[in-house]
Amino acid sequence: MNRGRERFALIIAKTPRQRYLNRQFQPVTSPLAMKSPTQSNSRTLGMPTLAEVAARAGVSTITASRALRGVATVGADLAERVRKAANELGYVANPAARTLASARSTSVVVLIPSLSNQLFIEPLDAIHEVMRPRGIEVLIGDYHYCRDEEERLVRNYLPYRPMGMLLTGFDRTEGTRQLLAASRIPCVHMMELNSAPGIASVGFSQQAAGEAVAKHLLQQGRRRLAYVAAQLDPRVMQRGEGFRRALQAAGVYDPALELLHPLPSSIALGCQLFRELMQRHPDVDGIFFCNDDLAQGALFEAQRCSISVPERVALVGFNDLPASAHTVPRLSSIHTPRTEVGREAANLLLKMLDGRAGAPSIDLGFELRVRESS
Repeated sequence: MNRGRERFALIIAKTPRQRYLNRQFQPVTSPLAMKSPTQSNSRTLGMPTLAEVAARAGVSTITASRALRGVATVGADLAERVRKAANELGYVANPAARTLASARSTSVVVLIPSLSNQLFIEPLDAIHEVMRPRGIEVLIGDYHYCRDEEERLVRNYLPYRPMGMLLTGFDRTEGTRQLLAASRIPCVHMMELNSAPGIASVGFSQQAAGEAVAKHLLQQGRRRLAYVAAQLDPRVMQRGEGFRRALQAAGVYDPALELLHPLPSSIALGCQLFRELMQRHPDVDGIFFCNDDLAQGALFEAQRCSISVPERVALVGFNDLPASAHTVPRLSSIHTPRTEVGREAANLLLKMLDGRAGAPSIDLGFELRVRESS
């Protein structure tokens, strides 16, 4: 009886399914299978590995990795040797594999509302300058002033396990807030301020800037004051709120003199809105534009219409774009510390990543640069 059972077991073991299962659960002894995911995938695809780069350069794989990421602690000569070896082998780093192996990426995400808006170029340059010496990659997301698009970007970036995020302002969907809170990724908010506990922000008071423009125009004896705005993102509306508050306090606020347009700010739109405003309210003697490109367009249109600036109407812009100091007449504007915002926000994020306590809110202020237009 026992002999029959042994024979039956032997027959079962020799069936195709049993032979397949036996193969599946054999110990892995293949040298290729014992390599790391990066090595295995690279070899399978015929691509050079980091280990080969390190061997050619005569350094460890850790040193080679740091050199290729631009970490400042690697000497210049050594880094050049590693880069030369990588170029000779045609090596391309695999960031996804590095993230998988370390459970942490070497990148930070920066989300901005528009790459076509030159206001965000300076902060981005400053962020790169701060992150590059630490070997940290900067991933940029453009959500086109759309909160749902920002949420989509956050959902797409979180699986890559970024070290931290730099966000623009505080206007976002509840879904985005929940995603960021659940991820526990350090975040720094730029361009606006928030004193709430646990919120890190770097910027200046948009409302205070708008109030400063109103007070300046009032001091010049202007009383029919208009606010002209486009794009209408939260920061634009905050500037208008500060401007309105100062006019109300002075008893000269007229809601009919607020001209708000949803299209993106531009010189062409500035021409159009200035013309419309002066046709509807020819007694306006001072205008605050939410952005310099609108104000620059107004200057062009004023010249075409033979409306003297500032004798007939004073104009003030916002953000102090480079061309504003060279228009005719030169444009008065609120100078915003865009480069400083990017630099300080990046440094604050690094402090948070290093476990060092940093100021939760950094107010960099602004400057009203009075020129010939007001």
